[in-house]
Amino acid sequence: MKKIRYPRLAYNKTTLIGLMIFLVTMLTFLILLFMELAAGSSNPYVGIFVYMVLPPVALFGLLLIPIGMWRRFKVLQSSDRPDTARFPYVDLNRATHRRTALLLLVVALLYSGLAAVGSFQAYHHSESVEFCGATCHVPMKPEYTTYQLSSHARVACTACHVGEGVGWYAKSKLSGAYQVYASAFDKFPRPIPTPIKDLRPARETCERCHWPEKDSGGQQRLITHYMYDEENTEWPINLLVKTGGGDPETGQPEGIHWHMNTAVETEYIARDPQRQDIPWIRVTERETGRVTVYQDEDDPLTEEEIAAGPVRRMDCMDCHNRPSHKFRSPDFAVDRALLTGRIPRDLPEIKRVAVEATAAHYETEEEAHREIAARIPGFYRKEYPDVSVARRVDIEKAVVATQTLFSQILFPEMKVRWTDYPDNIGHFIEPGCFRCHTPTKVSEEGWTITQDCNVCHSILSQGSEDRFEMASSPEGLEFVHPEDIDEEWRETGCFECHEGTQP
Repeated sequence: MKKIRYPRLAYNKTTLIGLMIFLVTMLTFLILLFMELAAGSSNPYVGIFVYMVLPPVALFGLLLIPIGMWRRFKVLQSSDRPDTARFPYVDLNRATHRRTALLLLVVALLYSGLAAVGSFQAYHHSESVEFCGATCHVPMKPEYTTYQLSSHARVACTACHVGEGVGWYAKSKLSGAYQVYASAFDKFPRPIPTPIKDLRPARETCERCHWPEKDSGGQQRLITHYMYDEENTEWPINLLVKTGGGDPETGQPEGIHWHMNTAVETEYIARDPQRQDIPWIRVTERETGRVTVYQDEDDPLTEEEIAAGPVRRMDCMDCHNRPSHKFRSPDFAVDRALLTGRIPRDLPEIKRVAVEATAAHYETEEEAHREIAARIPGFYRKEYPDVSVARRVDIEKAVVATQTLFSQILFPEMKVRWTDYPDNIGHFIEPGCFRCHTPTKVSEEGWTITQDCNVCHSILSQGSEDRFEMASSPEGLEFVHPEDIDEEWRETGCFECHEGTQP
């Protein structure tokens, strides 16, 4: 049988190495692609290797083939043989040239097809939740964990962080390149600062699904607290939250969503990066052009500070600043666990013990789990020895639930606690509404921003057992503090006492 030969320029180490790299890479690509499709699930690290690492390696192998042939040609050209001085040519009348051309065509088609699949998959993989949350495991663990527990758990990260359009996609990938570097070389801050700079405006992301002009009316919300006493006394508050709407054409702008009033533009200046200290607010009525500026009487901005700004236009994210990454306080998390029965409510003082065990400072998650497993049973052995013996199974159940809560809300490796990421909805632990709604915000005309809680919500019922009361009128009930603190709650914001760890 006649031996098949290829052009002599192909017989060199560089070309053969390039060919081997290409063949091995493509074989690996096909095997891993088949395994991933057969498994029906995507691993973020396998996806990066298959769609982002292997195609460039295969291209590198392909480039080595002509590079090796060119280097071989230059070597032969410098020799004394006259027949090697001419440039390579293609003559399809020669069998060796036809075989080489056919081989190159097959290789090019194979690579083009696989590169097209790889590029398409690489795009989708880089847009996936697993890529955003699980690839950079340490820095993104807090965000990825809280995202999975949020109301947006079925919304892709890129829908909010990137949105539609090529421009923002390219911008996000350029920003992501530095994030990959920071993650690989441990250059990221702990915790990651917020709010994110240059975040796409909410009207271009949130409002793709949420219609700001819609009047949402009122929404009932039952908030169940448990007190820090021996009986873990239940104290529910049943609220009618006046969500309202902001479009004068579809209804009277009222309720909480008045802030999105389309006939009014609200702007403000914040002193701190997290926008918790807001001393200056400007409200402009679009139809009349009237401008009202509110300044903090106690600590106003100077003319230089106002000129320096920056002035931010208020949008959804100024209140809904943690839509998918809520870092709940231990107080809130334990209340939820007691309400759902994950922590037995009839264990004496379990609310206080579980909150204290969760809120303590730990260096690692493993240390936290060990300490929680020791602190809770240790408390009952010391303070309630009979309960420690008779309720051993329930105590262990409380330990497991508390460990789970810790892993969902606290992240020691990233130095993340609930206080690092304030939630502007409400005003229980963080200032929230009272960043702006304080009696010290006064305009030149002497007007103040309302502090009437009934503008936003009314209490339908509150309390439990012999202290339970229900509203008999649309105005609702006057708030009653579960602890006897006289009238202090009228003069003091909830967040000034409540820190998420104790009453």
